Amino acid sequence: MEIHGQYDKKFESIVDSFEKQFELGLDIGSSLAVTCEGEMVVDVWAGSRNKAESLPWEEDTIVNVFSSTKNATSLSAYVLADRGQLDFSAPVAKYWPEFAQNGKENILVSHIMSHSSGLPGWDSPVSGQDLYDHDKVAALLEEQEPWWEPGTALGYHAISIGNLMGEIIKRISGKTVGNFFREEIAEPLDIDFHIGLDDKHHSRVAEIHQGIESNPEDMFELEEGSVMQKVMTNGIIAAPDALTTEWRRAEIPAAGGHGNGRSIAESMALMANSGTYKGKRIFSDQLIKFALEEQIRGNDLVLVEPLRWGIGFALPIDNASWMGFLDEGACFWAGWGGSMSIADTTKRISFGYTPCLMEEGAIGSARSQNLVKALANQISEL
Repeated sequence: MEIHGQYDKKFESIVDSFEKQFELGLDIGSSLAVTCEGEMVVDVWAGSRNKAESLPWEEDTIVNVFSSTKNATSLSAYVLADRGQLDFSAPVAKYWPEFAQNGKENILVSHIMSHSSGLPGWDSPVSGQDLYDHDKVAALLEEQEPWWEPGTALGYHAISIGNLMGEIIKRISGKTVGNFFREEIAEPLDIDFHIGLDDKHHSRVAEIHQGIESNPEDMFELEEGSVMQKVMTNGIIAAPDALTTEWRRAEIPAAGGHGNGRSIAESMALMANSGTYKGKRIFSDQLIKFALEEQIRGNDLVLVEPLRWGIGFALPIDNASWMGFLDEGACFWAGWGGSMSIADTTKRISFGYTPCLMEEGAIGSARSQNLVKALANQISEL
């Protein structure tokens, strides 16, 4: 497998692991990047960008990254917090008065951003097409009752967190989250990451796909009436949805982002470098503490794994995934199928990985384990 791009020899072990995934048959096309101290030290890509393996993955290839999008949405919230316009400890209703219906008047922004608000899904039926209509989904969230007392339990807000944070960002800034991220982060830093993709970019999008096609609910044994069952059978999309023009155009702040390893690593460089990248300060270094302060930990009611959250980002914890490889000072999240978005605030490292062949498991499988272990080993040597 020919690896394209460039890298610092000091980080060769990460590139070797990247190449090994192709040899193992776990990857057919992807990109990977690492920044250290704000400098790009790995920027590589390889393989094919379509299922038939007939089109090469190129330097500017991008792909849908599913839930790695959540990190870009969280970064947008951090910009507003830096300006004093968003208080993580304030009630959501301070910014979105209609939200305070049906027992939600005391839900805090921090509850939303740590997946503990009790709003991981909807009681009303929500279709994949509904997700393209942010106003409709936001109105349903105004009416929704929490499924548990906010702050007392953890349940992954797979799609709803994007609409919740997207509406908060829009109420404060007057901008949709896609436009906010583009104007306040992506354009100033020349980062090729998009929440809502302009048609002119569609020709360079890789064909994300599964080896064996399945829906998210197929990954779990769903008990009737459980939180997991309610989330996984209502308002959840299937992988082929990401191949449609409608999906690419839509601003879906929890799952619709498009980027590559480079643009994810550059975005997370803001967390790794105290709010600064490319010589530009996007938010204050004082805000990083909120990402690292544990808000909640426990067995997630949706993903059925131990998870631990700061505000807007997950924190290291031992579970069946790669999350236990990372040390304190790391914050991160990943996307269905295997994209990964990681920052180490102690060693000032950021990491982005974006494949087109989705791996099994809700929070990664062998390929993710291999890549993050290589990253963790490298970080330990710095």
